[in-house]
Amino acid sequence: MQPTPTQRKLGPFTVSAIGLGCMNMSHAYGVPPAADAAAEVLLRALDLGVTHFDTAALYGFGANEELVGRTLAPHRARFTLASKCGVQGEKSATGTRRAIDGRPSTLKQTCEDSLRRLKTEVIDLYYLHRWDKTVPIEDSVGALADLVHAGKIRAIGLSEVSSPTLRRAHAVHPIAAVQSEYSLCTRNPEIAVIETCRSIGATFVAFSPLARGFLAGALRDVESLEANDLRRTMPRFGAAAYAANLCLLDEYARLARAAHASMAQLALAWVLARGEHVVAIPGTTCEAHLAENLGAATVELQPDLIAQMDALINPRSVVGERYGPATQAEIDTENF
Repeated sequence: MQPTPTQRKLGPFTVSAIGLGCMNMSHAYGVPPAADAAAEVLLRALDLGVTHFDTAALYGFGANEELVGRTLAPHRARFTLASKCGVQGEKSATGTRRAIDGRPSTLKQTCEDSLRRLKTEVIDLYYLHRWDKTVPIEDSVGALADLVHAGKIRAIGLSEVSSPTLRRAHAVHPIAAVQSEYSLCTRNPEIAVIETCRSIGATFVAFSPLARGFLAGALRDVESLEANDLRRTMPRFGAAAYAANLCLLDEYARLARAAHASMAQLALAWVLARGEHVVAIPGTTCEAHLAENLGAATVELQPDLIAQMDALINPRSVVGERYGPATQAEIDTENF
């Protein structure tokens, strides 16, 4: 029997410490699985004790919210639902486009569209997916506060913001959670945001806690990635950088064996060990990987092992930036 994930606070909610990021069932990492297969993973997650599901209007340009709504709406009382607004995307005959748009009118309309796709009357946690730097954060958060008062959403989150922006937003309305990329390989939130979350009573939600698959150990050749895989645009997944980073994995695998854990479980346990106000949302399209990830909730890490992990994989030892210049310009997170 698989272990039941431990429980932690997510803003005003209590959720499984390891949730499920739903993005790659519809978006970003090559060809997504068939809808029926993706639905089976969602339902299996629910059966295994996952009570935190994370999606966004952007993922699959609405398709991911539709998948989550179609599959999980009959079980709505059993889980905390998180989605995001502020990044618009659409398909056309000439391809796809995305745009950051944090205007209050856009956020309110996006929420209405998301409620319809998710087949729910209220979204538990609604994030501003990216801060639109042409709109004061106070205005965007004010619009989300209006949605709280209207009963459309229950709590407000932010994604990929800096500590000063978080504090400005929190002065308008309490911020329940901040979601940013965080793993052994990506430490930017350690500069300030994780501590700021703790100080204001917000939860820090780590996305890509397996470093976009790197720390699971299976991806050895980046040339095997699909042509439309988002990782092909990331400097860290360039051929030379990735080859250099692969040199870290043999010792990392040894540390995982010492912890009686898989490489993925070790990475997730490390994230959860960063604080009781930290939760993780790894994504997967595979039921076996889902069960493996959830097993990380029972992995106990001794301080000396954590120190060895930190010494091995850190901002000095990992080669390559996580984003290219254009994407980096879109986010507000502090950088080393």
